[in-house]
Amino acid sequence: MSQKSSPVDTGILLETGTNELEILEFFITEAAPEGKEPTNHYFAINVAKVMQVIETPNLEQPESAPHPSFLGTIPLRDIILPVLDLSVWLEIDMPKTEQDIVVVTEFSQSVTGFLVSGVTEIHRVGWREVIPPSGVISKSTDAIVGMVDKNDRFIQLLDLETILSEFEHHDTAEVTVGDREYKALVCDDSATIRMMLETNLNAANFRHRILNNGEEALQALLELKRVAEEEKRDITDFVEVVISDIEMPLMDGFTLTKNVKEDPVLGKLPVILYSSIITDELRHKGDSVGADYQVSKPELNRIAQKAIELIEGSTE
Repeated sequence: MSQKSSPVDTGILLETGTNELEILEFFITEAAPEGKEPTNHYFAINVAKVMQVIETPNLEQPESAPHPSFLGTIPLRDIILPVLDLSVWLEIDMPKTEQDIVVVTEFSQSVTGFLVSGVTEIHRVGWREVIPPSGVISKSTDAIVGMVDKNDRFIQLLDLETILSEFEHHDTAEVTVGDREYKALVCDDSATIRMMLETNLNAANFRHRILNNGEEALQALLELKRVAEEEKRDITDFVEVVISDIEMPLMDGFTLTKNVKEDPVLGKLPVILYSSIITDELRHKGDSVGADYQVSKPELNRIAQKAIELIEGSTE
């Protein structure tokens, strides 16, 4: 089988720490009752996760599909590409046409295709433009990072990791337990990931505070810095490590790290960044803002052990 494809130009790498990202906008058409016009719902994902777009392979869902959105697999170069119908997961009644496309993504160490109605364009946006999600944005709120207002339409920024988590078996490796209680500040906008991290950090003997985004985390750190200076204590009496996702509304993990590392007091704190977009090619972005360690989301169980190593190393 062969498909016409269009690679997505991701050659423009944004300067790290500017709190900006590039997103690929696409749409899913919802069927309308007779006599009414169909409705387009607009979504987007980080361009860093997109390999290319291809024409619809016109798959018929197999009887043994592991999930209602699973359409089957197709050969793509040297891999077998699983294809998911994104409209099914988002509970949108999307009529299938010959103009549909598949957005081929690569993140969390896996390659997946998502069937949608069409692609619109690439936008460069600031994380401050991303409105945090509320209970009314989507039927599948766990998969929505936030919204971008484009005046004539709202674009919903998707968290594809949440969708793929239903298909994956998470690593249940034993978590390292610290010899004493450690103190961590954590930020992530995903309730699913926050719960996973909380479980691991509790098991590893961490006392932690979990916040929703980098802006909340930075304000919390600055307040801890103020209290430490007022009480003439070291900042590590209050927090010993910062653990952060990269993709978050208002302030991303790169910008948070840059602010922490440039602060004369907070700069001594080790910072761990994690994301599904961390690859060997993109690791330099975290290095450029001073991150002490970077880990891909499939390996979250490594965070507690690495945090302990960094804390103990920084106090020797």
